[in-house]
Amino acid sequence: MTEALILDSEALNALANPKQRNALFQRARAVLTIAHERRALVRVPAPVLAEVCRGPRFDAAINQLLNDKGIVVCDLTADIAQRAGQLLASAKLSSVHAVDAFVIATALTFDTAVIATSDPADLSKLAARERRLTILPL
Repeated sequence: MTEALILDSEALNALANPKQRNALFQRARAVLTIAHERRALVRVPAPVLAEVCRGPRFDAAINQLLNDKGIVVCDLTADIAQRAGQLLASAKLSSVHAVDAFVIATALTFDTAVIATSDPADLSKLAARERRLTILPL
């Protein structure tokens, strides 16, 4: 059974920039440590990068984290994009929440997944019918 930890934008940003987000960094690091101990896959949906990447000067910390910590970026596929659209429709949310929907749709490609987030309300709406997902507020 494949278990995954999915990082949303804030979780990824906190891990990459601990000095700016110390409290959030501490919680995200603890979750990441447990995921590694459980041998869970750690993944970031590709659309999350659109929310955190702002050019080479700002992206260095994100790129270093992705290269050093066994965190893999999941490609956005047509299946994931379509599932995200279905999730938005089911939750009656607009495309403003598209990246959140991509996070949930990516998580659904695994047997079970924990989604580390600082935005549990919107993600919980999108994952309301999905019992194999756990939304973990940071």
